[in-house]
Amino acid sequence: MEKLFAYGTLKEKDIQENIFGRSLYGTPDRLIGFVINYIKIEEEFGIAQYPIIVATENPDDIVTGIVYEISDQDLNLADTYEGLHYKRMEVTLESNQKAWAYLVTN
Repeated sequence: MEKLFAYGTLKEKDIQENIFGRSLYGTPDRLIGFVINYIKIEEEFGIAQYPIIVATENPDDIVTGIVYEISDQDLNLADTYEGLHYKRMEVTLESNQKAWAYLVTN
């Protein structure tokens, strides 16, 4: 099993059901030294704005989210959902768990 730290749309039950075919159950956690910024992505019906985390290395910067345990197959589905604007990287959470998170690509 893999751990995934979700801070944006991947926390939404309807998104989870669309991607994974079910709702996920996770535990709250925090990522220290990161902030949430927003990117604009062109979609079928116009430009949409989405959250994306960026490392700051400032211990006062904190992103709250949820950690889910998912399969390798689920992680591949999440990669497809996140697309080219996000890259998956391993992060260490406040709880000292290592988890995958999606960060800005540039």
